[in-house]
Amino acid sequence: MSNNISEEFDLQNYLTAGVESIVSEAVRAVFKNPKESAFMLKFAAASRSASKKRRKTEDAGEHIPPFLIASITSKCNLHCAGCYSRCNNATSDSEPVKQLTGEEWLRIFDEADELGISFILLAGGEPMLRRDIIEAAGKKQNILFPIFTNGTFIDERYFTLFDKCRNLIPIMSIEGDRTMTDTRRGEGIYDKLTANMEEFRKRGLIFGASVTVTSQNVREVTSQGFLGELAGKGCKAVIFVEYVPVSEDSRGLALSDDEREYLMGEIQHIRENDSEMVYIAFPGDEKSSGGCVAAGRGFFHINSHGGAEPCPFSPYSDVNVKDTSLREAMKSPLFTALRDGSVLMEEHVGGCVLYEKREQVEALLARH
Repeated sequence: MSNNISEEFDLQNYLTAGVESIVSEAVRAVFKNPKESAFMLKFAAASRSASKKRRKTEDAGEHIPPFLIASITSKCNLHCAGCYSRCNNATSDSEPVKQLTGEEWLRIFDEADELGISFILLAGGEPMLRRDIIEAAGKKQNILFPIFTNGTFIDERYFTLFDKCRNLIPIMSIEGDRTMTDTRRGEGIYDKLTANMEEFRKRGLIFGASVTVTSQNVREVTSQGFLGELAGKGCKAVIFVEYVPVSEDSRGLALSDDEREYLMGEIQHIRENDSEMVYIAFPGDEKSSGGCVAAGRGFFHINSHGGAEPCPFSPYSDVNVKDTSLREAMKSPLFTALRDGSVLMEEHVGGCVLYEKREQVEALLARH
């Protein structure tokens, strides 16, 4: 399978090294928490086994990514400014119809486990609205499930579930301080998030934070003050997600090249000086990975109806996992054309090449 990059570059090795780095940082971050340490050491062993599976499949001529993103519902109670999911009509206020069932998602999780996929990011809409799916995910202890949540539905039942199933890690969305968070997400959200964090800390449960990085908050969210506050509340992972402009009037929020360079430099500096938290950037440094890792190179996306898409920011699909296996979905004509072509390696503004080149993606979709 061609990735249109130098033969010397081994994508599977690159991805495995990335996974090993995340896992080792996670083991270090939870060192002082006995329950979390015990789980993370077991997961580290499962992750090594999964990497061996992917390597064996790679050597047989088939590429399996270590990550999957699953948007498990199209429903959300918030209306965050500039939300890509609402812009793509993947999230709406109407009652969801024809969403995948809990049983169908469990089948997907089973298949992912067999293939050697180690991480499944649960997103939405608001994923906490699908308790049945999150409970199903809790049964798959070989897979780590970061749950990207707005934090407003975390209740006693969820705290109990997170205590029992340590492979479920809530990643709460926060934009910086109270003003920045409430301006984008709604009044009172910052206070709800910090109350949740305090409860997690008291119970000895780990959680992470997801930060949408824009030109307006890039310095605030990489500051020692903000990150130190999160660490003090017990946060163990910070995921920096570059803002993708979803309309012409939001392009000014996208990071410039200089701001992206500043962000990556700050993350590198923080990683070297802080072992208390795991720091991840998405999409990260595409130059070192031979281009964008969507469309099955490093991950792909399944929407709430089962459509397999290159990325949440690129909502195009020519195959549904209701009708086929994960393995076959990754061989779809659209995914194959994207991996074999040049789109994933092209220069672009903002955090997502596929969003910026969506006309080219649409043309590929129409061709097949």
